[in-house]
Amino acid sequence: MPRFALVVALLTALTACTAPLPESAVAAQPGLRTYVSLGDSYATGLSPEGTGESFARIVARQEGLNLVNFACNGATSADLLSQPACGPETEGRTQVDATVEALRTSDVGLITMVIGSNDLLEPCAVAENPAECAAGVAADTRTNIATALTRFREAAPDVKIVGLSYPDVFLGAWVNPEFPNGEDLARTSVTLYEDFNSQVAAEYAKFGAKYVDITGKTGGYGALTELTHDPKYGQIPSSVAEVCTITYFCDHTDVHPTPAGHQAIADAVSAASR
Repeated sequence: MPRFALVVALLTALTACTAPLPESAVAAQPGLRTYVSLGDSYATGLSPEGTGESFARIVARQEGLNLVNFACNGATSADLLSQPACGPETEGRTQVDATVEALRTSDVGLITMVIGSNDLLEPCAVAENPAECAAGVAADTRTNIATALTRFREAAPDVKIVGLSYPDVFLGAWVNPEFPNGEDLARTSVTLYEDFNSQVAAEYAKFGAKYVDITGKTGGYGALTELTHDPKYGQIPSSVAEVCTITYFCDHTDVHPTPAGHQAIADAVSAASR
């Protein structure tokens, strides 16, 4: 799939690590509990237009929490354990180490972790058998998530932890002209995301953490025979139209959420954390 290979290169460039983000440095409000955000560019608020308001910032505002955002653009689940966290005053700690320190020194009311997309996309997007590739990647992702969750539970057994999946952005290939085989790719992605997410969800459950399946909540497992009228693309599957609304993939071949996407993710996190 040469077109898909091109997109993988674009995704790699878009999720390259950058300097710590301004929202990580928001001054804490006295008397509020702390919310620790971990993960990748979904948590930082990266978009084709730069850095905007992430779902993490929205959650903090909606729930009345002080946000500490350790997320880094381009992070994989392995990076949580091995690479320096982003944001101020991390002193070279990894995202997991920085979170453990926060649990020991602050009144942490919520941890969210959005991770795994960068594990999955680069190796499996061009694999001969994407489903088989995803199963192998999921095993490593689960191991890394389990290591992180073990340390969090040791430091704070009762802290609320919410893990997240992602919208199935490749449903947008249905209408994206970069993909001559876009409808086939969209169909294949449904099973790939469903299998990957089910394995990751099982890992969070072992630790009493909640898992918000954003893929499912944004219609990612819906039948592609269920059509709706889109003002730009005409009659298309409803799940494709949803992905076009909540991500930039359909128009810009960019996997990141739109403002509407970040709001939808934030609402799902807020509901799960109450």
